[in-house]
Amino acid sequence: MSAKRSLRQGWLILQLLLAACFSQAAELVCSQNGDLESPQLVKDGDVMLGGLFSFHNNWKEREETYTEKPLPLQCTSLNFREFQLAQAMLFAIEEINNSSDLLPGVSLGYKIYDTCGFNARSVKVALALLNDYENVSAPSKECGRPAQVQAIMGEASSSPSTAIISHFATCACLSDKSKYPSFLRTIPSDYYQSRALAQLVKHFGWTWVGAVRTNDDYGNSGMATFTETAQHLGICLEYSVSFFRTDPADKIQKIINTIKASTSKVIVAFLSQADMDVIIHEFSSHNLTGYQWVGTEAWIFDFQTAAGDRNHILDGAVGLSIPKAHVSGLPEFILNVEPLFSSNNDLFTEFWETLFSCEFKPSYSVEIKTRCTGQEDLTGVENTFTDMSLMPIFNNMYKGVYAVAHALLQMTLMQQKQALKLSLLTLHVCCSIDFTDSVTCVRCPLESWSNENRDACIKKEFLSYNEIMGSLLTAASLFGTCMTVAVAVIFVAHRNTPLLRANNSELSFLLLFSLKLCFLCSLTFIGQPSEWSCMLRHTAFGITFVLCISCVLGKTIVVLMAFKATLPGRNVMKWFGPTQQRVSVLGFTLIQVIICILWLSISPPFPSKNFEGFKDKIILECSLGSAVGFWAVLGYIGFLAVLCFICAFLARKLPDNFNEAKFITFSMLIFCAVWITFIPAYVSSPGKFSVAVEIFAILASSFGLLVCIFIPKCYIMLIKPEKNTKKNMMGKGALK
Repeated sequence: MSAKRSLRQGWLILQLLLAACFSQAAELVCSQNGDLESPQLVKDGDVMLGGLFSFHNNWKEREETYTEKPLPLQCTSLNFREFQLAQAMLFAIEEINNSSDLLPGVSLGYKIYDTCGFNARSVKVALALLNDYENVSAPSKECGRPAQVQAIMGEASSSPSTAIISHFATCACLSDKSKYPSFLRTIPSDYYQSRALAQLVKHFGWTWVGAVRTNDDYGNSGMATFTETAQHLGICLEYSVSFFRTDPADKIQKIINTIKASTSKVIVAFLSQADMDVIIHEFSSHNLTGYQWVGTEAWIFDFQTAAGDRNHILDGAVGLSIPKAHVSGLPEFILNVEPLFSSNNDLFTEFWETLFSCEFKPSYSVEIKTRCTGQEDLTGVENTFTDMSLMPIFNNMYKGVYAVAHALLQMTLMQQKQALKLSLLTLHVCCSIDFTDSVTCVRCPLESWSNENRDACIKKEFLSYNEIMGSLLTAASLFGTCMTVAVAVIFVAHRNTPLLRANNSELSFLLLFSLKLCFLCSLTFIGQPSEWSCMLRHTAFGITFVLCISCVLGKTIVVLMAFKATLPGRNVMKWFGPTQQRVSVLGFTLIQVIICILWLSISPPFPSKNFEGFKDKIILECSLGSAVGFWAVLGYIGFLAVLCFICAFLARKLPDNFNEAKFITFSMLIFCAVWITFIPAYVSSPGKFSVAVEIFAILASSFGLLVCIFIPKCYIMLIKPEKNTKKNMMGKGALK
C-alpha cells in the first residue's frame, strides 16, 4: 500500500509536469489540464494570501489502473488543529484590515485549501495559487498570468512546504536557499532541536536507545542529524525505523516487532502528531508499556496526543517544546465558529457535525446522533478544538501573517519612494549620477554614492601608485634603495682600506642593509590598504628602523670605547668587541620585535573606510587597532635615537681619526628633527596625506643617515684616495 501511495503521488506530479511541457510546446497556447481544486474559504481583497491546511490528515487508498484519469482524492480523519490554525490566520488578517497603521487603505483577502496532508495535492494547489490557472476555462495565449496570491501560509509538514511561509515546518533541509529560495518560516529549524535532543538523552545517561521517525523530510532529516550528534556523544542506536500513517498494517506490525525484540527501553520519536497517534494505538493494542519516550515539538506538548494515551503509554515522556505565547483575543476568535459554518462549504458542514457530535441529515450508521440545528454553541464542549495548548503554534501562524503584511508595507514604501524619485531627474535629482538636461541615470559603483550636485560619484581614495604624489614617493624610495646598494658596492670594493678598517666595517655593512630595508618598507604604505599590508607597514617600519638606529648606536659606542682604550691603563675594548656589538644590535632589535608581536596579537592594524571629514570622498585607510601599540613602536625608536644622539654628542670632540661621531651627531640631529615635526603633521593631515607624511618622514630620516654617515667616506675613497692611508688616518682632518 505504501508503494501504491507513492505511485499515486508520482502520477499526480507527473500529470503536472506533462501539463507544463505540453503548454510550452503548443506555441504558448495555455489550457487547463486536470480537475480544478476549489478553495474551502475565500475572501476578496486588494492583496491575496493563500492558505494550505490539512483539514483532513488522511485519505482513502484506491487501486489505480493507470489507464484512466484517477478519481478525486477522498479525504478522511478531520483534524481540528488545522481548523484552529486557519482561524489564527483569519484573525491576523482581520486585525491588519482593521488597523490604521499597517497597510492603511489596503485590504487583505485569502484563499484557503484543504490538502488532506497529501504532498501531491499540496504541490498542485500551490502551483494553482502561484499561476492563476484556475481561471483558464478555455485555450488562451495569455500564459504569462500574474500570481493569484502574494504569499502562501500554512502546512505544518516539511515536505510540501518548499514555497510557502510555514508555522510548523522545522526540517533543516528547508534552510538551503539554493533549493528553497522562497521558503520562510516562523519556527526554528530542526538543526538545533535534533542536537538538543541528543544532548538531552546524554544528560540523563541513556546511551542505548531506539529511534522511530516519520517517513518524510521532517522525520528523515531530523533523525539523521540526531544520529550524527548522538554518535559524537557516545550514544548508540539499537534500531532506527520509519513509517507513515497511511502505511499498510503489516509494515507497522514489523516496526512493533522490532521494538518488542529490542533490549533498549528508551525510544526517541521524531514523529508528527498524526503518526504519533498511530504508534500509541499500536502500543495500546499490544499492551506495550514501560518505555521512556523522548519527543519532538510536534507531539510532546499536544493535548490531543495526551488525551489519546488512555493506557499511559507516554507517562514520563520528555522532550522539547515551543515557548509559551499569548495573543490577546485569539482564543475567543478561534472558538467563534459561526463564520466557518456560514461559508456553506461541505467541509464545514462535516466540521460542524464532528464538533458537536450531531448530523444535519439522518444516516444509517450504528451510532445514533442528535440532529444538528446550526445553532449549537461550544458551551460545555471539551475536545481538541476547544483546547488551546497549542497557542505557541497558533502564534507562529499569527506572526507569519504579520511578517507578510510588514513585507508588503516595505514594498509599498519602496515603490512610493521610487515613484517620487522618478517624478523629480526635471530637477536633476538622481539615485546616482545624472547628466545635465538628460533623464538618464548612471549608477555609482558599489560602496559609493552621488555627491550633493548629483553630477559625480563619491570616490574611494587612498595613496595610489598611479597619482603624482604616490609616483614621486615611490621613485624616491627606489632611488634611496639604489643609492644604498651603490654605497654598499663601493664599500665592498674598498673594504680593506684604512678608512673602512678604522670605522668598523661590519657595522657599516649591517647599517647599509637596514637602510635599504627602511627605503623599501615605505612602499608598503602606498596602494589600497589590505589586512596584510596594514599589519606589515607599521611593523616592518618599526623593526627596520630600530635595526638601523641600533647599528648607529653600536658605531657610536665603539668610537667612545676606542678613545678610552687609548688612555693608559684602560683596556675597555675587550668589553665591547665584535661579539658584544652583534649582541647589542640583536638585543635592541629583539625588544622592538616583541612590541610588534604583542601589538599584532592583541589589536592589530586593519583596513577601514573613513566616511567622516569629506563630503565627496571615502577614505580607505589603515586603522591602528591599538594606538598604544603604534606609539610604543615610535616611542622606542625615539628613545634609541635620543640615546644615540647623546653618545655621539659626547664623542664629537675626540681626536680626528675617530671623528665619525661628528657625522653621527649631525645625522641623529636630522633624524630627531624629522620625527619631532612628524607628530603634529601626521595628526593634522587629512586622509591620504597623513600616509604621505609618514612616508616622507621615513625617507627623509633614511636619506639623512645615508648622506651624513656614508657620503663623506665615499668622497674620500672615490675623489680623495690619497687621504685613504694609515698615515692620514692617524693625522688631523682625515674625514674633513
